[in-house]
Amino acid sequence: MSKPSIVKQSRREGYALHPKAAKAMVKRSTLPGMQGGRNQRNKASQYSLQLREKQKVKRLYGLLEKQFSNLMAEANRGKGQSGQTLLRLLEQRMDNAVYRAGFAPSRPAARQLVTHGHFMLNGRRVDIPSIRLKAGDEITARPHSASNNYFQKIDEVSPEVPDISLSWLKVNRKKLSITVTGLPTREEAEPEIKEQLIVEYYSR
Repeated sequence: MSKPSIVKQSRREGYALHPKAAKAMVKRSTLPGMQGGRNQRNKASQYSLQLREKQKVKRLYGLLEKQFSNLMAEANRGKGQSGQTLLRLLEQRMDNAVYRAGFAPSRPAARQLVTHGHFMLNGRRVDIPSIRLKAGDEITARPHSASNNYFQKIDEVSPEVPDISLSWLKVNRKKLSITVTGLPTREEAEPEIKEQLIVEYYSR
């Protein structure tokens, strides 16, 4: 069975999981396979709402089910509100930082760049997208990768977004570097996420 397209997944979750899905959802926001189903989400049970929110965030950040449940368990063991801790842990992933810094047009693209070893972390080549970043870490494009066509045309491939400023990342597009200066805040995570529903889902 083929994997549903990102547009279909986005319509299923009622949230654009990828930049290219945003325009498609403006034209057609009903659930896949349904006609005139705009009110279906309003009739959903509490459990269904919790499940859909979990699925939405899991797909948004590109995690497998086991990875996501393990991260939620870790968030529950930590201090503070579990839902906000979960989002912070998701934002601290290396692939997410590459995306947030504007070096990839989407999280899947950022994940592919990291997996193919195009970046170094603190001077060492890495290929694990889930690496958790901490203050003081520095991500740089590998010298060999920096000279390839993708990075030479980075402003065309992934244009800089001037109105987005992150307190925890210092980006130098000219040097293709990212310095982690702190921890992401809740406000800097994805908007329109109801993290409490995810906490409730795993608390059943």
